[in-house]
Amino acid sequence: MNNSRRNFLRQTALAGAAISMPFGKELMAMTGKSNPFGIQLWTVKQALYKDTMGVLKYLSKSGYKQLEGFEGEKGIFWGMKNTELKKVLDDLGMNMVSSHCNNTQDFERKAAGAAEIGMKYLICPHKGAQKSLDNFKQFSDEFNACGEITKKNGIRFAYHNHDYSFVPMDGVVPQDLMMKSTNPDTVDFEMDMYWTVAAGVDPIAYMKKFPNRFKLVHVKDLAKTATGIESCIIGKGSIDYKSLLPQAAAQGVKYYIVEQEAYTGTTELDCAKEDAAYLKTLNW
Repeated sequence: MNNSRRNFLRQTALAGAAISMPFGKELMAMTGKSNPFGIQLWTVKQALYKDTMGVLKYLSKSGYKQLEGFEGEKGIFWGMKNTELKKVLDDLGMNMVSSHCNNTQDFERKAAGAAEIGMKYLICPHKGAQKSLDNFKQFSDEFNACGEITKKNGIRFAYHNHDYSFVPMDGVVPQDLMMKSTNPDTVDFEMDMYWTVAAGVDPIAYMKKFPNRFKLVHVKDLAKTATGIESCIIGKGSIDYKSLLPQAAAQGVKYYIVEQEAYTGTTELDCAKEDAAYLKTLNW
């Protein structure tokens, strides 16, 4: 059976199944295509520092069409001018849609540089557990200010969660507080599905609680270990992405970013390749 025939049959079966599901109508609109997926460069950071160009070529050949950067010692454009990086990625058939960054330093310059090369988001990746809800209120004010800066440049700002923001404080869930006190016109959120599940929260139920606020997700699988949990190759852990991704798409998620932080028995590059191979088998 040729690939086009196989794809047609698989898509037809998915469409039929969708009719009986609660989100069937939304999923039907998505059927017939797989969304492009990206990778958070933190996943391959050690290799990237050693051979930036070689790793970017490897990721492109592995099937990644989108990148999410992070701000390390080489900055968010990896030691290149923003336009130089764009040229490299254009030649590889890739684009940088977002980057994690320090949003408290030189943010206006970062926003302008990101916008110039067509990036969609700058993202605060982490704040850490706090001793007071007042801290999370201050973060909301900070995020709103960042959102105004990105809006002025024609892009968006977002915050990426970990599990700590779902731990109640004085009867209030900090993540809820930030969702409610940030401006939806300028501030979005990137759901790390791994950390959301680790916190005991249903990712889709939470998206429905705050509709249209999550535009990006981290696709990272979860494996239990003798001492706790760690990320693993997608499809080999406990998170059912085959079911989860179509539902996330129905909730308005636009960008699907692979991330992996543990590499037991294999290299970070091998993991990235296997992650991509698994996502290629899914339609959402």
